[in-house]
Amino acid sequence: MTDRLAPRGAEDCRWDCVALGEVMLRLDPGEGRIRTARSFQVWEGGGEYNVARGLRKTFGLRTAVVTALPRNEMGALAEDLILQGGVDTSHILWREADGVGRNTRMGLNFTERGFGVRGALGASDRANSAASQMRPDEVDWDALFARPEEGGEGVRWLHTGGIFAALSESTAETTLAAVRAAKRHGVVVSYDLNYRASLWSSHPDPDAARRVNREIAGLVDVLVGDEYAWASCLGVETDKARADPCDSRPFDRLVQRLAGDFPDVKIFAATLRDPVSASVNRWGAVLWAGGQRYEAPAREIAVLDRVGGGDGFVSGLAWAVLAGLGPQAAVDYGTAHGALAMTTPGDNAMTSLAEVEARVRGGGAAAVR
Repeated sequence: MTDRLAPRGAEDCRWDCVALGEVMLRLDPGEGRIRTARSFQVWEGGGEYNVARGLRKTFGLRTAVVTALPRNEMGALAEDLILQGGVDTSHILWREADGVGRNTRMGLNFTERGFGVRGALGASDRANSAASQMRPDEVDWDALFARPEEGGEGVRWLHTGGIFAALSESTAETTLAAVRAAKRHGVVVSYDLNYRASLWSSHPDPDAARRVNREIAGLVDVLVGDEYAWASCLGVETDKARADPCDSRPFDRLVQRLAGDFPDVKIFAATLRDPVSASVNRWGAVLWAGGQRYEAPAREIAVLDRVGGGDGFVSGLAWAVLAGLGPQAAVDYGTAHGALAMTTPGDNAMTSLAEVEARVRGGGAAAVR
């Protein structure tokens, strides 16, 4: 691993973080089941976008999203939800829709929270979505990432991930184009492998998951992913069985192997999760930076809605790095923010920086009055 990150100063950039990825409408049946629901709560969400939203709403940073939406009522709803989250929408690509979804449509994600012995369940309906058709030449990456004195907007941190890269061959190419341009302009790049077998199994190239992800991983500064994702996306051999899912030692061994293959990665990070039940998880994280290991030990937390915990982790990590707080703070703030994200419905945390800081300090769940 190379030296630690040194992000650009905030004064040199318009954006602290830009996310590249698909934003979907999440239809949430609350305490019920998708198959018997008569009403749904609607949220916006996406593995990459959630990081930018967390950085804006919890940590107060300036963020934007690069995505595509259909120009219809569903796209307008998604835009309105994004705006409520405080994330800038000026880089959304709008697709003219034919009225029935043949040429483009809004991606939908039906998600059950689960309870007790009934695990969380997600069912996506996203084929032919607007974001899945994004092409690398549709965005002027240099104008986005270059410093203002160079005629650009300026970005400190780009976050993207394996979900967006897996949507189609063109989104994989778009991801690579964005990452390469960001690196040319000195932007910190984080990439969450976020392996989804359902996406890669339908990809026209059977070896695409490893080929695409290894190429991207060779370029980024921050690589996030659990043991399963690293094995599936990067082709590294992992321990076949572990008595404790929160034992971080197998990740230590993985990093030793990955560091040689990806020498430009400055931070490797992984969440540690043991789903005792859908309602109780053991939750922690581990991070490697500058050849040193940092950990937030796994502890039991109550879970209302597990979706978005990993994205909340990345938000907290990125904020601590951008704030210059160091790698131990990065894993601590990431773990705390991810835990709080799982105490509320929807993909994103409904929390404040003060609550995250209290969690980092070990504050309990007593009422605050």
